Amino acid sequence: MIIRAAEARDAAAIAAIQNPVIRETAITFNSVEKSPEDVAEAIRDLPCFLVAEDGGALLGFVSYIQFRRGIGYARAMEHTIVLAPEARGKGAGRALMTAAEDHARAAGIGSLWAGVSGENPDGVTFHARMGYEEVARLPKVGFKFGRWMDLVLMRKWLADD
Repeated sequence: MIIRAAEARDAAAIAAIQNPVIRETAITFNSVEKSPEDVAEAIRDLPCFLVAEDGGALLGFVSYIQFRRGIGYARAMEHTIVLAPEARGKGAGRALMTAAEDHARAAGIGSLWAGVSGENPDGVTFHARMGYEEVARLPKVGFKFGRWMDLVLMRKWLADD
C-alpha cells in the first residue's frame, strides 16, 4: 500500500468510494453526492488531500480544511477520512491518518479535528485509537434521513507545546 497526494485523475474513484457513504449511511450528515468534478476541485483547493492505493486500486482518502473561517483558526484543521468497504480493518485508515498528521505538523498545524456522527461508534473508536480525545458532544446538530443526530467533536493536538 502506498499513500500519495491525490491527483485529478483519482476524482472518479474517490467519488465512487465517497458517494455510497453519503447516500446510504449516517457517517456523514451530507446528503449531496459528489461528482468527479466536485472531487477534482477539492483535490485542487484543499491544503491536504491524500489517497491510499494498493495495486492501482484506491482504498480510501483523507483530506483536511481549516476548522472554521478566520485567521485565528488558521492552525486548526478538520479532516475527512473515508475508506472503501474492502479496505476497512486492514491498516489503510491508520496509514492515511498518520500521513495527514505528518503533513499537518510539517505545515505548522496545531490541531486536527474530527467531527464524527454520533451514529458512527466505529469512527469514534478509530479516532480514539489514533490518539484523538473527545472534547464535546453536540446533541441534535445534524439532520439526515428524517432525524436529528449528535456530533462528536474529537481533537488531536499536534504541536509541541
